[in-house]
Amino acid sequence: MKKIKIFILVCVIVVLILFVLSLRKIPDKIEYGVSFSKFHSDELEVDWREVYVALLDDLEVRKFRFSAHWPNTEPEDNSFNFSELDFQMNEARKRGASVILAVGRRLPGWPECHEPDWLAEKISGIAEEDKKRQFKGEQLLKYIETVVNRYKDYNNILYWQVENEPYLAFFSRSMCGDLDEELLEKEIELIRTLDPERPILITAAGEFDSWFPAYKRGDVFGSSLYLYVWWKTGPIRYPIFPGFFRIKQSLVDIFYGKKTKILIELSSEPWLLQPIVTADIDTILDRMGIDKFNEIINFAEESGFSSQYLWGAEWWYWMKENQNHPEFWERARQLFGVD
Repeated sequence: MKKIKIFILVCVIVVLILFVLSLRKIPDKIEYGVSFSKFHSDELEVDWREVYVALLDDLEVRKFRFSAHWPNTEPEDNSFNFSELDFQMNEARKRGASVILAVGRRLPGWPECHEPDWLAEKISGIAEEDKKRQFKGEQLLKYIETVVNRYKDYNNILYWQVENEPYLAFFSRSMCGDLDEELLEKEIELIRTLDPERPILITAAGEFDSWFPAYKRGDVFGSSLYLYVWWKTGPIRYPIFPGFFRIKQSLVDIFYGKKTKILIELSSEPWLLQPIVTADIDTILDRMGIDKFNEIINFAEESGFSSQYLWGAEWWYWMKENQNHPEFWERARQLFGVD
């Protein structure tokens, strides 16, 4: 009985501590942005320029996260393609829209790690594993340096995002391998050297990461938030509540001090085990109908993040233009304050 009483007491104390940690101020107003990707637009087989301009001029989005996916940016060794990113950056600047620009090997979008084909061909000719790793790191740093030097004079860039959820190794180990922390530090230090005044954003998965490694390495911290996912057992809703994210924010504040925190990837499109364009509309709406869409938005409002970037804008457009389901786009118009 004594052990049971001690156990109950410990549980009560833990619950009280978690309750206190959850008592963060909920922002009165949310500033919304979107992650936009040519890569994702191509997956949905929609004209990426058309989607992007619609986000700018119809939804009037003024906060963006772009990704400089390595295969798109350097499709051939030492031959760079900036036409797509230049268009995105210049159109954003014309309208006074801010940008978070993500660079690195691991960037948003499955298969998580994105490498140009020429890199694999060159590595295949190297026998020693250490030399392979060294060569890959050198090429990665060269690409990052080229991107940063091209855009660092754009005054509308808020932050450089370095890699995407780099510490979530288990999620994509088959595609990315284990995290090379030494290389990650070199990426961060390179960008600090090239653009010392601009903050660096490091991101972590909202549900599984401890947040501590990512939080302490960046100037700004970004979390993802996914409610509805599909594991091997089938589609599920994570059994979490908004206070879960407030608790984690309080914990990192206690251990590493207060920093700017943003919700960098708020999932607002269906999680499927197949390309969206190959799924039937009933399955799509079952995984992400307007009811779930609104539930996610309402959940995030209580999470304690005042700046939130939605993931799935290309899908809203695809649903409106290709599937005769404009409700997601129309709901987004309300979020962005469009009359």
